Amino acid sequence: MLRAMYSGISGLKNFQSKLDVVGNNIANVNTFGYKKGRVTFKDLVSQQVGSASGGNGATSGGINPKEVGLGGTMATVDNVYNQGAMQNSGRALDVGISGEGFFAVNVNGQTQYTRAGNFYTDNAGDIVNGDGAYVLSTTNAKITVPAGAKSLSIGKDGQVSYVNAAGASVNLGQIQVVTFANNAGLSKVGANNFIQSQNSGAPNPGVPGVGGRGELVSGALEMSNVDLSEEFTEMIVAQRGFQANTRIITTSDEILQELVNLKR
Repeated sequence: MLRAMYSGISGLKNFQSKLDVVGNNIANVNTFGYKKGRVTFKDLVSQQVGSASGGNGATSGGINPKEVGLGGTMATVDNVYNQGAMQNSGRALDVGISGEGFFAVNVNGQTQYTRAGNFYTDNAGDIVNGDGAYVLSTTNAKITVPAGAKSLSIGKDGQVSYVNAAGASVNLGQIQVVTFANNAGLSKVGANNFIQSQNSGAPNPGVPGVGGRGELVSGALEMSNVDLSEEFTEMIVAQRGFQANTRIITTSDEILQELVNLKR
């Protein structure tokens, strides 16, 4: 009976974590390049109240083990890297990745990775993201747009170019796209960025559209892959699961109260 109460407590914790993840997904439904999270659960240890035995083959058959579960716990919190829809913006420095990979940005000397491609130029002409981090080229250098550059464009292969005063096209550099052996192993660091972890594998930078990397789509941004209908459904499931576990605790408390009343 007390085991049921502690199982209910573990269930409350699990569904609270699920609600936290669902709430974060909904909060980022309009965040460019955001990848939704999901929670999975697993059962805790089971207490064996009766062991298994084999049949003797002549007079009786085997007996299955008798085990009582002691609740559940959180197994994983996954990032789901499905492609988000592309939204046209018509702005040359808005870039989406169609396929696998991440942009590489230099954040205070550390290379971080993102799917958000809303880029800008700073006062020196360097291409940066919204937080001022330099967007890295295939040579791991920043890309600088000269003052007065006209008709700036970014190709599917990441090539950044503009038209000079003489009407000639000038290449400024090539935006790199980075892939990993295990995207799910990347660690979130906020600001829509990820960093390499021990389980993500080493970064594999290169030219967009080559080696399994996605191509770039200029003038468009990748939207969040959060599906509101799915998230609201998951919220209802988590809410009902939370309520059911509170009922387990309430019922266990009533039984404990009946045991105390036996003393009267």
